[in-house]
Amino acid sequence: MTEPLLRRLHARGERLTVGALPWVAPVYRAMPQVTEVIEFPFAHGGLQWRARRALARQLRGKFDATYVCPNSLKSALLPWWADIPRRVGYQGESRSWLLTQTLPNPVNGARPPMVAFYSALSGEAGLETDRPVLHMSMVVGDAVLAGLSLQRKAYYVFAPGAEYGPAKRWPAEHFATLARQLSLPVVLLGSSKEAQLCAAIASAANAGRAGQCLDLSGRTSLDQALAVIAAARAVVSNDSGLMHVAAAFALPQVAIFGSSSPLHTPPLSTRAQVLWLKNEPGYQPPLDCAPCYARACPLGHTRCLVDISPAQVLRFL
Repeated sequence: MTEPLLRRLHARGERLTVGALPWVAPVYRAMPQVTEVIEFPFAHGGLQWRARRALARQLRGKFDATYVCPNSLKSALLPWWADIPRRVGYQGESRSWLLTQTLPNPVNGARPPMVAFYSALSGEAGLETDRPVLHMSMVVGDAVLAGLSLQRKAYYVFAPGAEYGPAKRWPAEHFATLARQLSLPVVLLGSSKEAQLCAAIASAANAGRAGQCLDLSGRTSLDQALAVIAAARAVVSNDSGLMHVAAAFALPQVAIFGSSSPLHTPPLSTRAQVLWLKNEPGYQPPLDCAPCYARACPLGHTRCLVDISPAQVLRFL
């Protein structure tokens, strides 16, 4: 979601180095406008003050400006300790004193479109036209596909996970049913945390049609997953990071939304089809609870996902 911001900065002549955690760094290596990616030696969610101070000392004097995309206090500490002259970011968690230029936080907890939210850090107008774009080298992609015995456009990708929680995950049995109905095999992608979920989908899909599902969850690096997605016929996913990857590669895709809202984090691609029952004409009874942004359904039924049938997804594939 930050790619359009980086594209804007690159277009006006800024040389870009991105600091990112290892789990997301490969995404930035798929952006040609990024010159260098520094992988932060921090655990996700950890404070690690000593490690941040040590890295800041290494970075001191190397940069003229920094754009702090996360809203946390700790994310603004590193560029402050590194004494980077210009530090731009949202006010965030009471951190204005760490930044030299601040943007106001969204009013009353509003959830603006995230691409425009990040692109605003550039200080430029016309944000509504921004769309993330990723690039995958054919040479690199073909090497990955050969290693996995896959051929371009000869399979679908399903990304059934959503780290946020089950209220964002379309039911496993729906994914399995859809897989059995497709004319091409399905590749399941996800982290090791989603291995049990993907194994259940593969088992159910292959029981009805042997070899229909190849489960690669927890078995690929993110670099490999990007190559697999870039060469797919189409992608079916929940509202997740891999959904945005598919959109940035401009693939045909179906994005399934439950507790979250496509008004906040849509797949920004003209080839994306969003399914969200909140917007479904004539759906009864109305989903007044959506979007709740809860990790698990507060009402216990998760109708927003259960009631989206495999047939509804199949018509777009």
